[in-house]
Amino acid sequence: MSDQLQVSAVPGDVASVVDRLTAGLRDRGVEVFATIDHAAGARAAGLDLPDEVLLVFGDPAVGTALMQADPRSGVDLPLRMLVWSQDGATRLAYQDPAVLADRYEVGSEQATLDRLRGLLEQLVAEAGRSR
Repeated sequence: MSDQLQVSAVPGDVASVVDRLTAGLRDRGVEVFATIDHAAGARAAGLDLPDEVLLVFGDPAVGTALMQADPRSGVDLPLRMLVWSQDGATRLAYQDPAVLADRYEVGSEQATLDRLRGLLEQLVAEAGRSR
């Protein structure tokens, strides 16, 4: 499995894409643990960075199984999606959860990994549609 990020171009600006993702997560009962505005942090430090936001989210009822199988997987959990502006386009990226099976002893949790991948793929599809 490649460690490459899954990257998609999506319509709208960063703020609207983050709003769509957040709404999609909320509708599914998935908790957003943090919204990190990298561009705001850069501005606060007197630096310039195009819009870039990291969402950190998950469902402990799902992800805990991976950490029970191998506690080290907690370094890669909860899930994250990055939304940023580059060259006039908005992009969205995430790491395919399948890489966790290569990094950690979580092979017994393939159904959980598939479920996480399915969630991420659904979120990207929804983010690709303007509301």
